[in-house]
Parts: sequence; structure tokens; C-alpha cells
Amino acid sequence: MTAARRWAEELSAWRIDPEILASVEESPFVFPPRLFSAPQDPEAAPSPLVEQVRAALPSGGTVLDVGAGAGAGSLALAGAVGHLHAVDSQASMVRALESAAAARGIELTTYEGRWPDLAPEVPVCDVVVCAHVLYNVPELPPFVAALTDHARRRVVVELTGAHPWARLAPMWEAAHHQPRPRGPSAELALEVLRECGIEPEVRETVRRPVVRTADLHEEWVDFTRRQLCLPPERRPEVVELMAAHPPGPRRIVTIAWPGRA
Repeated sequence: MTAARRWAEELSAWRIDPEILASVEESPFVFPPRLFSAPQDPEAAPSPLVEQVRAALPSGGTVLDVGAGAGAGSLALAGAVGHLHAVDSQASMVRALESAAAARGIELTTYEGRWPDLAPEVPVCDVVVCAHVLYNVPELPPFVAALTDHARRRVVVELTGAHPWARLAPMWEAAHHQPRPRGPSAELALEVLRECGIEPEVRETVRRPVVRTADLHEEWVDFTRRQLCLPPERRPEVVELMAAHPPGPRRIVTIAWPGRA
């Protein structure tokens, strides 16, 4: 079995039981923009993704951010990027990105929809970035090919070492009494890239858990509840589960390779 097929099958194992999904009114797949916005700390060290992009970006160059969300991966490029093009499928994320980019003085064009479906509408850019998106992509080879075809200089991808829903697995198992998968992994993503003829540069770092307080913490609890497919009346149970299973450090893998545009 190819690595690409293994990747698709391991992702499909995360499919939520239709009966559980139908039992709640709120989607577990909608992300709150405030929880995934760009860091505001001006003294924070640049991420490996930002360092790679800055090193490859010419003065006033263009960046394409695929799966941009609210801009956590690309807004740190303010002052270096001439024009940012951003693709995302969630309308509220696109609106949040537009507001944040305007506040930072970044020229921005947004494209609302899925990649690579929108690829023909999006221009080639100097650098393409894609942060924390691959685990949402069952068919990785065409997705990656479209990234590569849109980069003149560099593609820079970031993902966690393990599937991001793995943190929910013990809570899901406690709430629904169902086992959850653990794959795929960043290592399998690298195998898929090599099958596609890409020999990437790889850099790993460990990121400390994000500390959310006050209203952001409350929003994080509700987001976790929705991810667990639990109704609002079970929120106290979610609070207890989150306390019993606090987030730990995350292994972050940054992958880069040349564009071919």
C-alpha cells in the first residue's frame, strides 16, 4: 500500500459516528477565529515557518497562504510581504483575517473556498505557506502538487507531529465509550511527499501549550465541547475532562521544498 493511500485511510478512521453527529445541533468542524488568530506578542521569537518564509521572500514579494484561517501562519510577515493572497473555506475566518491584515497594514486578497479547487483562480506567488492544514486533506498528492505549482521559490508547510484530534482521544473515549485512532503522523506525511518526488527540508520544534484565560478560556471550553459532539448541558462534564487531560507540549514539524512555478 502506498503512503498516500495509508494517509487517506488513517484520516478516514477519524470519521465521527453518524448517530453521534446527528445527536448535536452544533458542528464540531467550525473553528472560532479568536482562538486561532495570530499571536500578538511583539517580543515572541519568530516561528520556524516565518523564518523559512522570510529567508526565501524577495523584497516586496508575494505570499500565498493556503488554509490561512485568521492568519496565525502569515500575519507575522507584516513588513516583509508585499502582497498576501489567502485561501480558506470558513467565511468567519476569512473576515477575521481581512480585519487583522488591515490593522497591520498588509495588502491582502482573499479567496473563499477549498484548495486545490480554487487553485486556478489564485495567482502564482513567490512563497506558498500552509500551516496546520494537512490533517484535513485526505488526498494529499494533488493538494501538494497545487502548492508546489503556485510557488516560484519555496513551499513551507507546518503541522503537528500527531493528528491534532489525538489530544481529544481520551476525552472522547470517556464521553462516548468509543476508541479513537492515533494516526496519521507527520512522518507519514513526509513519506507521501517523497512518493511525490519531493525531498523536503525538515525542522522540528516543541511548542508549549497555549494558556488561555478569562473569556478565551470559556470559548476554548465550548469549542472543545463541540469537538466532542456534546450538547451545552454537558459543559460541566467537559470542564472536568479538560482538567483531567490538560494539553501538553506539541511537537511542530516544519517542512520546506522548492517551488516549480
